[in-house]
Amino acid sequence: MRTATIFTLVLALTTVFSIGCGDSPPPEPPGGPSVGMQRFTWVDSTRRDWTDTGPRPVTSTVWYPTDSTEQTLIQIPEKRPVFLPGYAARNAPLADSIRRLPVVVISHGTGGAALQMMWLGRALAAQGYVAVAVDHHGNTAAEPAFDARGFRLVWERIADLSVAIDRLAADETFGPRVDTSDVSAIGFSLGGYTVLGLAGARTDLDRLQAFCAGPDADGTCEPQGEYPTAAEDFAKMLEEDPSLAANFQRAAADYDDPRVSHVVAIAPAIGQAFSPESLRALDEQFLLFVGSEDRVAPALTNALHLEEHLPSGQLQVIEGAGHYVFLSPCTKRGKRYVPVCEDADTIDRERVHAEVAASVIEFLGHTE
Repeated sequence: MRTATIFTLVLALTTVFSIGCGDSPPPEPPGGPSVGMQRFTWVDSTRRDWTDTGPRPVTSTVWYPTDSTEQTLIQIPEKRPVFLPGYAARNAPLADSIRRLPVVVISHGTGGAALQMMWLGRALAAQGYVAVAVDHHGNTAAEPAFDARGFRLVWERIADLSVAIDRLAADETFGPRVDTSDVSAIGFSLGGYTVLGLAGARTDLDRLQAFCAGPDADGTCEPQGEYPTAAEDFAKMLEEDPSLAANFQRAAADYDDPRVSHVVAIAPAIGQAFSPESLRALDEQFLLFVGSEDRVAPALTNALHLEEHLPSGQLQVIEGAGHYVFLSPCTKRGKRYVPVCEDADTIDRERVHAEVAASVIEFLGHTE
């Protein structure tokens, strides 16, 4: 385990404060629907946390329609903000509705956090969805430290999403108001891999290893900037605790959640972990997005590979966009100093978010 870097600390801080230091908050859309936000400290009692001191945490942030008008700007971190995820009413009551609300689960990228996907969760909630974004244990900047096991045993993330659906359905407030019989799943980067696994795609580690050892290996095989020494740190853990290797037997398990009908993979990573046969067997509806300039999860071996073999895959390529355009909007300070805030001069991140959100909402098909 290692302490979070400055970058991960920035992602982890989630307190709401007033904007400062010369950055102006983005205006609230005139007349736009209000969005509530709550944070839940759920756990999975069937799995242990990485320190073996308790059940695995499945901490989640939920966005939902509300009648409250007390919207506050969420910013990361609390002082000298870098990211501006958007407005929400903390712990506001659910809006009155005559129907059960559709549910979307959201999976962040490697080393990321639920709040980085608030731009999409908020847009969905404004259209009548309940959006549930999970902070994946050991692989999230929302925790005080990363854990190499969270970065190497990535299939553990898949079950987190099913647990989040279960916990939402069991919640005394949300449970009676949501429809968990027909769920949609959205994931960014490694989250794209995660939601494909939730749809039933099977992880083939031998296939992924062969790809990364071959001539077509790309950025998905390289150490990730969020935790460059994850592989080395995990190897040391494995030496100290050989029983950890038993977890690899879980990689190829079937994590299919029959409640999931629609899947959105945004800049999906490690697409080569899924064989064409595994992808062709899926019967959900799929929508894929990728930036034409993505060097972290290049389209050719990830999004295009998936589109080619998914029976119902649709792909939208965003010209000129890189991998991190799908993270939260940034302040002027963030754009100047934080690499993941840097976009090409031709790219307007907020506009990309609006266009992607509109496409996702149309694809899912539920509107107020």
